[in-house]
Parts: sequence; structure tokens; C-alpha cells
Amino acid sequence: MIRSFACRSLRACHGNKAVFGHNALRAMSTGGTAEKIGENVCFGGQVQRFKHTSGVLGGLDMKFTVFLPPGGGKGVPVIYWLSGLTCTDENFTQKAGAFRKAAECGVALVMPDTSPRGAGITGEDESYDFGSGAGFYVNATTEDWKKNYRMYDYVVKELPELLASQFPMSTDKISIMGHSMGGHGALTIALKNPGAYKSASAFAPICNPTQVPWGEKAFSGYLGDDREAWKEYDACELIKKYSGPNLHLYVDQGTADNFFSGDVNQLQPDALKEACEKAGIPLTLHLREGYDHSYFFMATFIDDHIAHHVKCMA
Repeated sequence: MIRSFACRSLRACHGNKAVFGHNALRAMSTGGTAEKIGENVCFGGQVQRFKHTSGVLGGLDMKFTVFLPPGGGKGVPVIYWLSGLTCTDENFTQKAGAFRKAAECGVALVMPDTSPRGAGITGEDESYDFGSGAGFYVNATTEDWKKNYRMYDYVVKELPELLASQFPMSTDKISIMGHSMGGHGALTIALKNPGAYKSASAFAPICNPTQVPWGEKAFSGYLGDDREAWKEYDACELIKKYSGPNLHLYVDQGTADNFFSGDVNQLQPDALKEACEKAGIPLTLHLREGYDHSYFFMATFIDDHIAHHVKCMA
């Protein structure tokens, strides 16, 4: 069953018009600046791309993209988007078709990269599901990876601090969403930070990574052999002990997704449903008939996700 929510504009809360012309952001968390490397008008708003040097990620350069809605002034609500394996910040901006709805609803979008780049670690670029493009939104603890692969701290701490230093985004009307590996990231980050996010949603998330090959490979590489430590980045495990406010969890899963319906179910939405039912945590789970793992799936239902978050942040 397809559900959708009417989008009520939040622009009345935004105050003065935003200033889009800055070429650099003050990065309070690193003492550096973020340089604007791209800017486009889109549905009356601004799509701006930046790069900066990340202190959290060991001094490596990172890129991220921001969409500011038309007239988006002080206190504009914000939704973070976390992408999946092999992606950068540009996949969502170019393929998801999210900006029309974001502009209509008066909400900002923030799209970070999926991993550090160019750390020079042996094996960093050898496979699609580990290393570059596959940071899994964890703080690595193993020797080779712990200096640079700290995407959890980057998304939760460093990037929000950087944005707060210049952009007019709200610091309390915040939601988070993502796809696949990024869906895993969105769910776990929201669950690990009660009260920080009004809602969390995901397309085809890796729901139970401690029990599937993708997660076992990533977690053993980034976190070592202690499987108890892995549970700190597993949504199904975190739900068992979650006691914060309602996160309005909202998940879409395509029935023709080869990572769901193939020989190995990497995604495990049924495990998420069971965990939520046992813990008494509300979850909206849609099985979308015939949809796969691609951006065609996300582009079809992204408006529903944005409307859901706007409703929860109202």
C-alpha cells in the first residue's frame, strides 16, 4: 500500500532570506574553510557543492552538497541524505529528483560523501563494498583504518558543526534518510542519538548488518573481530535497547531488489520489522511490488519520504 502525506510549507518559520553568495564556509570543527566548487539554481533554490579538509577524517579532503530552498532563511528544517555503496554526494543530487519537493516544502537537504578518499591505505580501492565509497558510517577502530575512516563522527559531529557556522539551517528540526548502506547509516545514527533527529527513513537499508556478508566484511575490517562491538552499528540490535522519542521510522523496500530477493538477503527488512514489534517501536514498512535497488526506485518515492520528514518536523 502506498502512503503519502500532504506537505505543509514551513517557510513561515524561516525568517530572513538566506545569503547564498559566500565562497567559503567557516569550519568551526577544524579551524579551516570549505570552498564552494559548484552552484546551480534549481526550482528557485540553490544546489551548492563544497570541499573542505576534515579534521575528523585525518586531514583528508571531503566533498558535500547542500540544497537550500527558495527564501530559506534562519531555522530552515534540514534532512540529511546518506548514500549507498560506490556512491559520492553527486549520485543523489543528479538522480533522485528530490529538489522539487524539497523546494515546495521549504526544507534543506545535505548530501555528504560516503567515505574518505585517498587515504593511501592498502586495500582501500580493491573492492566496491569496503574502503573507498564504502565507509559504512562507522568509526573504525582497527589500526589501518581508525585514523581516516570515521564517517560516523563526520556525519554526526563535524559536518553539522561546519554547516551551523554559516548556513541558516535549523539545529533542532533535523531528520535523516538514506539508501542501502546509507539507509543503515540513517537508521543507526538516529537510534544512537535519541532526540537529535525528528525522524529517520530509508530505501532498502542494510537492516541487520551483523548477520549478512556486506556487514561482516565491513565490520571485521573496520572494527575487528569482536562481534559485540559490531552491534553498536546494527539497527536491529540498537532497537532492542532504544528508549528515546519516537523516530517515526519509515522504510521502503522493493520486492524485485536483487539484494533482497536473491540467493543472499543482504537487507533483512523482516528482521527490522520483528525487532521493532518486540521493542514496541513504531515502524512503517512498505514492500513496493516490482521495484529494484536502483535510483529509479528512489526517484519514484522520494517525495513521500520528504513529506514524511516535513510532517514529523512540523
